[in-house]
Amino acid sequence: MTVVDVVTAVLLLTGALSCLLGALGLVRFPDVPSRLQAATKPQTLGLLLILVGTAIRLEFESAATLLLVVLFQIFTAPVISQIVGRSAYRAGTLRSDELVVDELADPMARDDLRAAGTPVADVAVADVAVADVAVADVPADDVPGPAPRPDGEGPS
Repeated sequence: MTVVDVVTAVLLLTGALSCLLGALGLVRFPDVPSRLQAATKPQTLGLLLILVGTAIRLEFESAATLLLVVLFQIFTAPVISQIVGRSAYRAGTLRSDELVVDELADPMARDDLRAAGTPVADVAVADVAVADVAVADVPADDVPGPAPRPDGEGPS
């Protein structure tokens, strides 16, 4: 048995173990954020290790294809996790009392006001509560608008 065989075996087994632990976490964890964590990080690491272990045994041309698979997984897993997490937040399946920091509360409330047809001025969330930002409550002269372009042809 050569050193390449040992390295390949270690990478393949470690990757398989990482995928297995991620699958167990996906089944065992109680809430969506924990399950998203288990579904993305260990699975991505496991796939990366398995593909690197496989690439060591292949010719360069075939190994280059595996590199594309790794890059695709690394770029898409966080994006999909973000979309699923935001969808779960919007659907109300997350328990807000378990969140340490709720960074989506103000932006989602602002989006809900916009969806209801209430124009909302663009102000810093830390300065004014979202309920105070509804344009219907603010005189028309006080509503900030887009700055005019230098050529005077409308908003920039």
